[in-house]
Amino acid sequence: MRRGPGELEAEVLAVLWQHDQPASAADVRQWLDDDSLAYTTVVTILSRLHEKGVLAREKQGRMFAYHPVDDAPGLAARRMRAVLDSEDNRESVLARFVSNLPPGDEQALRQLLQGDREGT
Repeated sequence: MRRGPGELEAEVLAVLWQHDQPASAADVRQWLDDDSLAYTTVVTILSRLHEKGVLAREKQGRMFAYHPVDDAPGLAARRMRAVLDSEDNRESVLARFVSNLPPGDEQALRQLLQGDREGT
C-alpha cells in the first residue's frame, strides 16, 4: 500500500518518540515492522528529517544514530512559529489566530500568557 505525502515521516517520528533513544536506520526499519519498506527509503526519510531540523544525528561507527530534537507538542510549536515568522504582519496573524480559537483554547492561551507574566 502506498503512503500519502508525509505519512512515512510521521511514522518514523512516532517510532522514535515511542522508543525514546537514538536509533539507526536499521532500528527504525525494524520498529516500523514493514517488510516492504527498503532500508534505503528509511535512510532517505531520516536524512530529510535531519535536514529539516526535526532530527539530530550522531556518528556511531560507520552509521548515524538519530533522535528527535523535540517531542510532538514541541514540534507542532516549531511549525507554528515557522509559519508566524514567514508572515509580514505578525500582529494581524496572531489576532486572527486567537479570534478563531474555540473558547476553551482561548481561555487556555490566556492562562498560559498570564502565567508567563507572573513568572510561573
